[in-house]
Amino acid sequence: MTTHEHYIKRCIEIAKNGLGITRPNPMVGAVIVYKGKIISEGYTSAFGGNHAEVNAINAIKDKSVLKKSTLYVTLEPCSHYGKTPPCSDLIVANAIPNVVIGCIDDNPEVAGKGIKKLIASGCKVTVGVLEAECKALHKRFFTFHNKQRPYIILKWAESNDGFIAPKTKEQQSPVWITNMRSRQLVHKWRAEEQAILVGTNTVLADNPSLTVRDWTGENPMRVVLDKNAMLSKTAAVFNNDAQTIVLTETTARSICNALYQKNITSVIIEGGAKTLQLFIDEGFWDEARVFSGSIEFKDGVKAPKFSGALISVEHLLNDTLRIYKNDFKGAT
Repeated sequence: MTTHEHYIKRCIEIAKNGLGITRPNPMVGAVIVYKGKIISEGYTSAFGGNHAEVNAINAIKDKSVLKKSTLYVTLEPCSHYGKTPPCSDLIVANAIPNVVIGCIDDNPEVAGKGIKKLIASGCKVTVGVLEAECKALHKRFFTFHNKQRPYIILKWAESNDGFIAPKTKEQQSPVWITNMRSRQLVHKWRAEEQAILVGTNTVLADNPSLTVRDWTGENPMRVVLDKNAMLSKTAAVFNNDAQTIVLTETTARSICNALYQKNITSVIIEGGAKTLQLFIDEGFWDEARVFSGSIEFKDGVKAPKFSGALISVEHLLNDTLRIYKNDFKGAT
């Protein structure tokens, strides 16, 4: 591992502190190195707050050292005014001579303009260090801007014999396939994403609240597909714990368009088989997180059918979690 890779790796590590709080901004990490040592670190604050570079620079009391330092950052410094001033302007103002960037910002408002501004000021800029890892870190941000839709995570639990629900059940509540450890992990995931989506049948069958209860974090926005206006406003998804929006769209593409217009950068699809299969069949998904429990139903609602590249397998007590990515080149 080169010196540049070592420091960009550290940037990636600290960037993850912003997971779930920076949206719709990307979670960026930055470090400042002086005489071979890290003297400051920063990651993106909650939306509306400082970006990573600003936090790293502001943490240094003696700003004179910046003129002999190197700034490392996972994503190209912004060059436009948004909620905050351009980070590239602050870097230039502090005369930082060297900037190492993981990957270029695909946002049309930036897209190389930040780099051009730095170079024009006399700064030496290095681009593309651990580029693949940095792009993976910013997958939600890039998907939103490049595909004009949220980053989509499919999630379901299936029995050991391949069903996501029994044929019949006695009450309007979930039939748990997985253990408490797996369910806690799902609540962690909810806190990390901007929205969670289910269909009418899931609300009618389980009356879920779709909130973060077993983890510390912000509840995601709830999105309910209810094309025939069948749901009662007394359902748990309409309580005051989180914002809920109702969509009547019937295709995955139209649903994604609606979410994009609402500036939603990521969504977990936790619906039933029909909702999940809708996104699978139209190719609108990026990850599938599939739990397999030890319980068997013998009969019931079959798990969705899909094809994807297996990227990890994890055992959570008696459950197995498999994560897949959509490797179809024509994926939308």
